[in-house]
Amino acid sequence: MDAQSYSAVLADLRTVRDQIKKIRAALTKQEADRDKLIIQLASYPKAKAERIAPAAGLGVADVAALAPALAPDSLAVNDALQPAAEPSTIQATPEAVPSPPQQAAAVPAMTVAAARPAPPKAPVEPAAPQAPTAPQAPRDLPSIPAGASGDAWLAPTPGLASARPNFTQQARSTVFLDTATGVLVHRQQTHHLDLGNRTAADILIAVFHTIPEGVERIYITAGDPWLRDADRHPYLRDAVAAWLSAPIPGWRTDTGRGRDRMAGHFVHARNPVGRYQRENGDNHVEIRSVGEWFDADGDHPTVIRDAFVLLWQALRRHWSDAVIMGSPSQTGRDLWTRTIPTRGQHAEGFPVLSEELRGLLHATAGQGRNELIYPPRVTEQLPQLVEYDRTFAYAKHTWKSPVGTPRRITARTFAAWSQKEQMRALYGCGHFQVRVTVPDTWDHVGLLPAPAPGDRAWHYPATPGTTFTTWAGGPEIHTALTNPIQPWKIEILDGILWDDGKPLDDWAKKLKETWTNLSAQAHFQGDAQQARAAHLASRAVRSVLLYGIGAFAQRPRMVTGTTPRALERDVPPDAEIISFDDELITWQKPTGFSRDPNAHPEWAAAIWSGARAALLTQRHRDDNTHAGALHTPPGTVIAFRTDALYLTEPQNWPYHHQPGDYLLRGHLTGPLPAPTGEEELLTLRNAGRAALTTSQES
Repeated sequence: MDAQSYSAVLADLRTVRDQIKKIRAALTKQEADRDKLIIQLASYPKAKAERIAPAAGLGVADVAALAPALAPDSLAVNDALQPAAEPSTIQATPEAVPSPPQQAAAVPAMTVAAARPAPPKAPVEPAAPQAPTAPQAPRDLPSIPAGASGDAWLAPTPGLASARPNFTQQARSTVFLDTATGVLVHRQQTHHLDLGNRTAADILIAVFHTIPEGVERIYITAGDPWLRDADRHPYLRDAVAAWLSAPIPGWRTDTGRGRDRMAGHFVHARNPVGRYQRENGDNHVEIRSVGEWFDADGDHPTVIRDAFVLLWQALRRHWSDAVIMGSPSQTGRDLWTRTIPTRGQHAEGFPVLSEELRGLLHATAGQGRNELIYPPRVTEQLPQLVEYDRTFAYAKHTWKSPVGTPRRITARTFAAWSQKEQMRALYGCGHFQVRVTVPDTWDHVGLLPAPAPGDRAWHYPATPGTTFTTWAGGPEIHTALTNPIQPWKIEILDGILWDDGKPLDDWAKKLKETWTNLSAQAHFQGDAQQARAAHLASRAVRSVLLYGIGAFAQRPRMVTGTTPRALERDVPPDAEIISFDDELITWQKPTGFSRDPNAHPEWAAAIWSGARAALLTQRHRDDNTHAGALHTPPGTVIAFRTDALYLTEPQNWPYHHQPGDYLLRGHLTGPLPAPTGEEELLTLRNAGRAALTTSQES
């Protein structure tokens, strides 16, 4: 083969690749339509999996995995066939198939056992046939290597620590634009723009023509222009990537500058970020969505502007140099760095964990609990749907966080401690690899997360006798051991333990006070527009804390870039092509963990663990009572959704407008069919919220 033939075959290969991508996208859409039809058929009382399976071209087990109610008697065992969804969606509690009981010495219920090496034991035959294995096996979680190589993970990253900044953050000139109406608000002025086809080019041309001195940040308040051609793309991300990457005469993708400037576009289905700079000039501008901060719900851009002004004024009462940055996560972390002490124990900053330990926490410390529970664990007809949402939940769990260099707690080390020392360690700031056994008589929801199929997916086994291995934080282990129903058996396999500290306490207290003040303004403000602006500002404070905590987790970075089709060979070899057209190829590739001085996944993991535990049980000291899922009758919990709990019965839980309190958000009377997916749950939720609002107003 000569060079000419080689180039010709390469061109043919690219053509085939493009065709495969289009066909694969069409196939994916057809499969999604098929699954929707199967779920729709499952609502028919006499539907049979045996009849639906051949019509769908699937096996009976595959149909039962999509619609658990259709599982025949020989397959239906505690949702074992349910596939796990992505962490951002409601998932169907895929229960682990119970392991055969081991012939080991019984451990008292309240005893925390350390796992010791033991000769293999012959398993006892199960009394009943086990269910078939789920279509996908749960993923394996990483462990700390044994010996010196694992101990080396505990050393912090050299020369990297969080320190108080020695510079003043610069404010950015900002405008607010409703792309549906063309209304632009800049400071105290309102303009009406002709946005043409609402492309990025149309927006930049119109804005810079109206504001000739230039702006640095354009917040889109309504219109979602990046979805204008969504029907032409198989996925929303493809539509967004195409909108961001479309060529703009005189502009190019920003390559970054300054301390807080990030390079490249951020492709996101709902809240993307476009970063552009002049080809022959110093103009740098971002196009962002206010959806990062709060749900605008059709508010006029002047109300959005007033909300940001109120937010800035409220933050300035606690931080004299506060600046609102592009996103809540950037703002949250910047404000936190300005609470790092200048003297005392942590004046030199907070050391950053090793990359290995950060990777372990990334893989083993999930965020919110998102779980939908199906019949027969709940009734097929619900008497009612009651939604409780924990107000400003994460702010409740920032009073104590891990600090310093962690210690490794092996099974041998843990076993050598007294029971008092063991309990103190488990109630402290730690992250432990544990073997968990569900009690034989358990009849409520699962307590600890277990890895499920899919990237970063988790489920919560609740089948009596189930044994599984996972990682969990101290708050959840504490709940499993001391819950109000029945203690679970926990065996420590390995772990890491930090000293208790308060690195986030001052930051969180200031944000909580800001939130309280803005919430009070929204309640007592006589002017409707200012009251709405104050409410949105209070929601923005929530986002600053929520996403600020998420930013500490520092996920491995994914870089998005574009390459002209004519220069296809310049696409990085390790990149994934996410969309393309006749002119540009859009790709993304992982870059691992950056040398971020403010990366503290141990703080995010501890807060998330505490929030998940509080969904199960939470004490109200002033009222001498408890709230949470474990304080409801078995079978009444329908779903968990990050900070929200969905029940079939109302509860008399106290609410004092404090962070962490359970607020009644919705109440829908039945009978109602039990939801079979996230979309149905959200439909019922919205109806319940509307019904509650109507009843409160009448």
